[in-house]
Amino acid sequence: MDIGGQNFLALLDTGSSDLWVVSSNCTEDDCKGVPKYQPTPSLDLSSTDFELRYLLGEVSGVVGTETVGLGPYEIVSQVFALANETTGLGMAATGNSGILGLSFPVEASIPDTSGTTLLENLLSPLAEADRYFAIGLGRDQNSSSFTIGKVDRAFANSSAELTYTSVYPAAESVYDYWKMPIQAITVNSTTFSLSPSRVRGAPSPIAVFDTGTTLVLGPSADVDRLWQSVGGARKTDDGWQVRCDHAMVLGMVLGEGPSAQPYYIDPADLAWREGGRDGDWCLGGVQANDDVSSGDWLLGDTFLRNVYIVHHVGNSTQPPMIGLLGLTDPQAALQNFRIERGDDPTPPVPVLTAARQHPSGISAGAICGIAAAGGFGFGIVLTVAITACVAKRATKY
Repeated sequence: MDIGGQNFLALLDTGSSDLWVVSSNCTEDDCKGVPKYQPTPSLDLSSTDFELRYLLGEVSGVVGTETVGLGPYEIVSQVFALANETTGLGMAATGNSGILGLSFPVEASIPDTSGTTLLENLLSPLAEADRYFAIGLGRDQNSSSFTIGKVDRAFANSSAELTYTSVYPAAESVYDYWKMPIQAITVNSTTFSLSPSRVRGAPSPIAVFDTGTTLVLGPSADVDRLWQSVGGARKTDDGWQVRCDHAMVLGMVLGEGPSAQPYYIDPADLAWREGGRDGDWCLGGVQANDDVSSGDWLLGDTFLRNVYIVHHVGNSTQPPMIGLLGLTDPQAALQNFRIERGDDPTPPVPVLTAARQHPSGISAGAICGIAAAGGFGFGIVLTVAITACVAKRATKY
C-alpha cells in the first residue's frame, strides 16, 4: 500500500480496525529493518495520541492524516497512526511496516472524531451491493487474493456462488468483529458437539474470523476432547502437538439454518509443520483458549486458507454478511497428505461426541494463545508464529 507516496507491506487484519505504520521516529529494535514512513508536506499531524497495548508488546505514536493509496483507490486526508514505538511485535521478522485493520469501526482505537477508517472510505463510494471485500488466503507468495467490491475469478465467478450468513452482532444493530455461529465440528465425518456458547444470549457457539491470527483457537474443554478424539496427539506445555504423519479430516460446521454446512480443513493445516517440529511431532493447528469474550472460537489462518471469504458491511436493506466458499476437497486433501507425509501408523480412536453442557462464564479480556506475528500481507503469506499470549489490544475479542 502507498502512504504519502511511500510503499509499505501491511498486515491485513480482520480482527482490528485501525491503520497504522511505523514512522521514521521508531528506533526500537522491533521496527529495525522495515521501511518507515517519512513525513511529507501532505501529512497533517494532530495532538491525539495513539496506543495499542498487547499482552506481549505494544505500539504507540500519534494520529495524523495523509494521502493513502491501495491498488486503484486513493484516499486524501485518510486518518492513520504513526507508530513511534513498537515493542515485542516482531516487525523486523515479518517485514511488515504496519497493520491495516478491516473490522468494524466500533473497535477502532483511533477516535471517530479524528476521521473514518480506511475500510469505510474505500467502500462508501461503491454501490450498496458492492460494499464488500474478499480474501483468499493462499499457501504461497503468489496465490493470495484481496479484492474490493468484486470477487477474484480465480476463486469464484460471482459473489452468488458463496453461502451467506448474517454477522452475529455484539448488541442490537451493533457490530464489532466478523463472526457467525458455529454449530459443530466433524471429525472424520462424525459429528463432534460443542459446548454451549459463553456469549450471553447466543443460541449456539460463535466463531470470529481473524486473518491476523495463525491458528484456530477454541474453548479448552472442547479442544482437549477434540484432540483426544483425533488420536495421535499429546498435550505439552506449549500446547497440543500431533504426529506429523497423522491424517485426519476436520470440518467446521458454520452458519445457521439452511446455510449451515461443513467447511473442511486440510490435514496439513492440522499437523502444522510450519509451526515447528519436535521429532515426529508437529504443532496442532487447533489450540485451546478460554479468554475470547466476544466469541467462542477464533478462526485464524489454518482455517482461512481453506475457504474463500467475502465480508459485506451491509446496507439499507440487509445487515453485514459473511460469505463462505469451501476450497478444500477433504478426500483429495487426505490423499495428498498421505503421499507427502507417508503412511499413518496411528490407530483409530473413538470420537468423544458429547460436549460439556454447563460452561463457566468468561471475563472480557485479550486473547491469550498461539497467535501470529505475521498473517496475511498484501500478496504474501507470512508464516512467522509466536507461541505466546498475544492480543491486538487489551479488549480484543
